[in-house]
Amino acid sequence: MIEIRDLYKYYGDRRAVGPLSATIEKGEIVGLLGLNGAGKTTTLRILACDLLPTSGSVKVGGLDVVEVPHEVRRRIGYLPDTPPVYLEMTVEEYLTFAAKLRGVTGPDVEKRVDEALELTEVGSERDRPIGALSHGYRQRVGIAQAIVHKPEFVVLDEPISGLDPVQIVEMRELVRSLGGEHTVVVSSHILSEIHETCDRIFVIRDGQIVASGTEKELSDQLLSGMRVSLSLRVGEGGAAKAGELIAGVPGVTGVELGVATEGPGIATYRVVLSRDTRDDLTRAVVGAGYGLLELTRGERELESVFLELAKSLDEPARRKKKRKKPPVDAPTEESP
Repeated sequence: MIEIRDLYKYYGDRRAVGPLSATIEKGEIVGLLGLNGAGKTTTLRILACDLLPTSGSVKVGGLDVVEVPHEVRRRIGYLPDTPPVYLEMTVEEYLTFAAKLRGVTGPDVEKRVDEALELTEVGSERDRPIGALSHGYRQRVGIAQAIVHKPEFVVLDEPISGLDPVQIVEMRELVRSLGGEHTVVVSSHILSEIHETCDRIFVIRDGQIVASGTEKELSDQLLSGMRVSLSLRVGEGGAAKAGELIAGVPGVTGVELGVATEGPGIATYRVVLSRDTRDDLTRAVVGAGYGLLELTRGERELESVFLELAKSLDEPARRKKKRKKPPVDAPTEESP
């Protein structure tokens, strides 16, 4: 488990993070979602013992990152936003080096390297220099070095940065596969990736967690209900009548007819529900004789939550907003 309590990080007089408190349970995949400059990378660097906090406490598996950073590093695998690879090394040479650097010894080194290669699916490239690999494969090698010592916790900073659509799907599956055996913290400003890979979301703005929960919990808190997309076979000229039926279903607070794209006799509606009444909505339209073609959660629902939560403070507000620096109980320099 990871426990963060009243964490602050200052660079000079500028507050980058804080106050920030959170608890991450064992086996969870948690996403840090925020705009660029929100404090995601600084938070991850502190978790990975790459940066010391100004004040507050961070405990990883019960170990304090300031008091015993070397012990914490043994339990954590870290992929920064730029993979820390040596381009002249082959993949196998580099992972062997990374394993030994993290305390793996003897016959376990080869075993751990083989396991990391298999999990990240880069075994076919094991004898190639890293400098000859595509960006996607370098990202995979970056994750392989983060898990080669079988850490309890894995920290990934923007793991899909610069990947093409096929590589993004593959990386998404790889990150999901780490959950359960590892506790994973992944940062991104890309909504779809957080939605597809994470069990829980922390929305960060101006160095603070402004909301946390599952996508549904955030939607319920901020959007006052659920958005769904409903596609029906209504027949020629039946769109308006079907819309009236939908509007009369208990729990429906708004109905909007979308642009017809699937052909004549088919209508798509964007429906706002005050609570999850999808079962009542389904019974109503089917009972009225309409063909139910599709019922899905609104694709832009998470985006609406994010925009609501992650709006940046304007510059005048930033200049006016001054916080008194808290007492320093930890060094401000970066760890060696």
